[in-house]
Amino acid sequence: MTKFRIHPAWLVAVVAFVALVGAAGFRATPSVMIRPLHDEFGWSLGTISAAVSVNLLLYGLTAPFAAALMERFGIRRVVMVALLLVATGSGLTVFMQSSWQLILLWGVLVGLGTGSMALGFVATITGRWFVKHRGLVTGVLTAGGAAGNLVFLPVLATLTENSGWRTAALTVTGAALLVVPLVWWRLRDHPSELGLGAFGGQYEEPKPIAPAGAARTALTALRDAARTRPFWLLAGGFAICGATTNGLVGTHFIPAAHDHGMTETTAASLLALVGLFDIVGTIASGWLTDRVDSRILLGAYYFLRGLSLLILPSLFAATAHPSMLVFILFYGLDWVATVPPTVTLCREYFGERGAVVFGWVFASHQFGAAAAATAAGLVRDQLGAYTWAWYGAGALAILASVLSLMLFAGKRLKPVAPGIGLVGQPAKA
Repeated sequence: MTKFRIHPAWLVAVVAFVALVGAAGFRATPSVMIRPLHDEFGWSLGTISAAVSVNLLLYGLTAPFAAALMERFGIRRVVMVALLLVATGSGLTVFMQSSWQLILLWGVLVGLGTGSMALGFVATITGRWFVKHRGLVTGVLTAGGAAGNLVFLPVLATLTENSGWRTAALTVTGAALLVVPLVWWRLRDHPSELGLGAFGGQYEEPKPIAPAGAARTALTALRDAARTRPFWLLAGGFAICGATTNGLVGTHFIPAAHDHGMTETTAASLLALVGLFDIVGTIASGWLTDRVDSRILLGAYYFLRGLSLLILPSLFAATAHPSMLVFILFYGLDWVATVPPTVTLCREYFGERGAVVFGWVFASHQFGAAAAATAAGLVRDQLGAYTWAWYGAGALAILASVLSLMLFAGKRLKPVAPGIGLVGQPAKA
């Protein structure tokens, strides 16, 4: 067996992190481009939000199929194609003239590309390459998206303000293309390719035989998981998670702050701070997931998020006062802290299919995000303010807390489908 001073799993994790950062660039652009697109083309906020919703929806729907494609064709190939889709969708926006082109490029191409590197990708990497520190690595990789926002948001906001939104879009294209060679060079599909086992495992596991059809694998996993109560509780909670993060805050925080007199650059900087604190919060959540029951963590995260959203409407002002900064700090810590415990619960309930099942749970996250992005835009168009959007999101987050704690109720049920495992008990790998 080849000897390594550092287990290659860590190098794979680093490359995956960089790929996630590269993909995050375009997902950061809608919030800084809503106003410029509205001013240049005259499109309503509802129309632009609809394009964002298509992006969020495909971002989620692609995830389970991408996880299955990674089993069939390998992680490296799928991620490279995904980055090229992001670059193409971002680059072609500079030529668009109609709102349907916005939906095609922002929604379809970039949605498919970023969805292929969504959290199902994270679950696949950690499931194959890590036994020890799996929760912690899940937290670190999940923070890659937050790091992308941290890197790109202030830069894109400045470029949009000084050089126009087209320059910002081309910057994202270049960033995505730069990651492609690194993925080809260093990303590996399975530890067995190097004659090793996963980090923390006791022996070398053979590379699993890929199923013939990625679509069949994804749909079969959904069919079996959908027969279980925990799947619907996890999916319902994660749908609300998407509504209260990417859909509402990620898309509408900047225009909402602008409504109260704050400059877009300042608002983008605040949203970037959410990304900064998100890195800390998500890594800490991964560490906690290795030590605390994931159901308790989810219940606490959603409840605290709900309270913060109920307070948010009273915090908007023309300047970033201390109370708003406290909200940004807290919301950043909580932003995707829900991911490590959700990934862990999917693997606990659904065993080896956990990554694909999590892809479907993540699809529900993006359904919620898409619905919230459109709904908040319509609320703003009809009522002239976002206030009721924030209140509604706060109430939903508290509901998600209840759904998460309800996972305790089914811990002794019988198996529901071959290969899925026990509802409420760890499935045998």
